[in-house]
Amino acid sequence: MVMHQLIDVPAGLNGVVAADTAIGAVDGDRGFFHYGPYDATALARTRTFEEVWFLLRNGRLPDVDEAAAFRQEVGVLRTIPADLWPVIEAVAGTSSSMLSKLRSVLSVAAGPLALDPVIDVDDAARRGQTLRLAALVPSILAALYRIGAGSRPIDPDPTLAHAAAYLHQTTGVVPTPVAARAVEQYMLLTIDHGFNASTFTARVVASTGADPADAVCAALGALAGPLHGGAPSRALDALDEIGSVDAAADWVRGQVAAGRRIMGFGHAVYRAPDPRSALLREVAERLGGDLVELAIAVEAEILVTLAELKPGRPLPSNVEFYAGVVMETAGLPRVMFTPTFAVSRTVGWCAHVVEQAAAGKLIRPSSRYVGPPVHR
Repeated sequence: MVMHQLIDVPAGLNGVVAADTAIGAVDGDRGFFHYGPYDATALARTRTFEEVWFLLRNGRLPDVDEAAAFRQEVGVLRTIPADLWPVIEAVAGTSSSMLSKLRSVLSVAAGPLALDPVIDVDDAARRGQTLRLAALVPSILAALYRIGAGSRPIDPDPTLAHAAAYLHQTTGVVPTPVAARAVEQYMLLTIDHGFNASTFTARVVASTGADPADAVCAALGALAGPLHGGAPSRALDALDEIGSVDAAADWVRGQVAAGRRIMGFGHAVYRAPDPRSALLREVAERLGGDLVELAIAVEAEILVTLAELKPGRPLPSNVEFYAGVVMETAGLPRVMFTPTFAVSRTVGWCAHVVEQAAAGKLIRPSSRYVGPPVHR
């Protein structure tokens, strides 16, 4: 029997290369991330969600005709299959979180969506199945929200772009172009972000040969944690708790003294400022309003106070601080903030599922036993 030498790695696998990817990466020291060869924030400024979705699937940006055809294809795929409606209606009114409800629906989606284990089908089939799955997630989430709130679900409008259609299905109102673009830019900034916890989880499950919904369900479990995707509403809750710019410094001192995290500040990867935060601040300023003005003023006070309390440890605002401000100002309810993150990140997860399946390698790390001595 061949014994493999164990390799000590940092806690949390920080800095450990677990796989190769052509989808994108993060340079935390420079405050930069990219999708394929393109600056992700530049794409968020100039491209549509569907165009970047096409890029993650095909390794290149579409031309005008391809972009129109892809948008039309995605629009048709948003319709919920009849076999999923009983499950949606059964879980919509429960007290579970929105992500838990989505997991419940997707856990039985393999049949209605004709999803196969990725190990049993070719690359073309994987791409078709993951496209259907990612297109459907916003429709399911919107239906879960509306039924749970006692409202009638809205049929997807295939003529609307992905972000606008999601806003329409959630709120029941066709969004203004400004609101739709604001949410679209947030979604563009969160499609993918290196081997974060949820993406790595999706790849681990895909490496076993499971079907795409299994991988997305597992990724949703990781995303549900407040240290990953659960922060946008918490950051906005903190803004509500602060109330005014004059109270910000004392609030931060109290949080730090109590050993609590300041949601929306600091990041596990970025040492330079989070480029997503800067763009979302611009998006928020374009939307305008009292909440945006408060957020900008409070951010400045929090940054000054954190620099005072934690010298030498930069804790700039991250994507979550302005994410909640943008989404609430654009009309999304807070309970849908993290689900909106899931809408965009499912596209990234599905790209990683296809890539990992093509690699054909089971992810199976070792552990080091540190318990009581073993008796043999």
